[in-house]
Amino acid sequence: MTDLNSNKVSSDSPKKSLEFAKKELRAIVTRIEETSLLSRSAKLFRAQRLLGSGGSKLRRGHLWILLILAWILGQFLWNYVHTVRHDKCLAELPPFTQKIFRPAEDCSMCRDVQQVDRISNVDPATFEQRYAYSGRPVVVTDAMANWTATTKFSFAFFKSLYDGEDANCQFFPYKTEFKSLQDVFEMSESRASLEEGTKPWYVGWSNCDEEIGSELRRYYQRPYFLPATAESEKTDWIFMGSHGYGAPMHVDDVEHPSWQAQIKGEKQWILEPPRECHYACNRLEVVVHPGEIIVLDTNRWYHQTKIVSEEMSITIGAEYD
Repeated sequence: MTDLNSNKVSSDSPKKSLEFAKKELRAIVTRIEETSLLSRSAKLFRAQRLLGSGGSKLRRGHLWILLILAWILGQFLWNYVHTVRHDKCLAELPPFTQKIFRPAEDCSMCRDVQQVDRISNVDPATFEQRYAYSGRPVVVTDAMANWTATTKFSFAFFKSLYDGEDANCQFFPYKTEFKSLQDVFEMSESRASLEEGTKPWYVGWSNCDEEIGSELRRYYQRPYFLPATAESEKTDWIFMGSHGYGAPMHVDDVEHPSWQAQIKGEKQWILEPPRECHYACNRLEVVVHPGEIIVLDTNRWYHQTKIVSEEMSITIGAEYD
């Protein structure tokens, strides 16, 4: 610990902190080297400068410099992933780096939000002005009036749709033992039917198959409230599971806001503002019922979901620009 009066550093604590910082930095440099982002000479220069044997010189201010450089390297890797990827599934940083290095948000997006509004019969122009791109979450209660998905979508429907196919570009097993979407559809009929005594489950996936996507869109339409100039992405996101399960608190790494339609069951959403807005904005909760659509910028709001109905929950959604 640093003595503020004598301005001297004790021999024990800084030494341990230094070794820990150097160990963490070695891991970062190794990750960057593995990506082949730096030339050989640049890598050697960084490694020698940052991990050199002159540990005795790295005291007080030097330790802070070391940590700042580690942060810069992390930023570099983060920007690289965002720059080179063309597909959302190409690469993802660990969750803790997403939280640390994500850009700061303007808290005006949530400062005056006291609750998640529930609206109906909304004009697209009004929706665009108030909700579409403002970051303000909203539930539209009459958005599935003409959809047949509410009667068609089921575990059996998706099982037959993906029979022999693995047309998901990203799969979320959450706390289950499933390794792929095909594993999900191989579970026992009793477990799939949520019979009492069977193991609960919850999964999500994105569909990348055009034919399956076309089949899905036979049963739902573009939400009527989206602005006339907005286009819904062709990639469908589907989430399905049993009571008590859901997604843990997280923030997404996507390009646009998104809508998610509650086809069956009821799901509770817990929304946390960005960390930098913790004291300026409120934590929000809302339950989305069958036939309702929640619109949310999941790249800005931290969010957690939990199925609160005894019935199976099925939701489908997409991003819009």
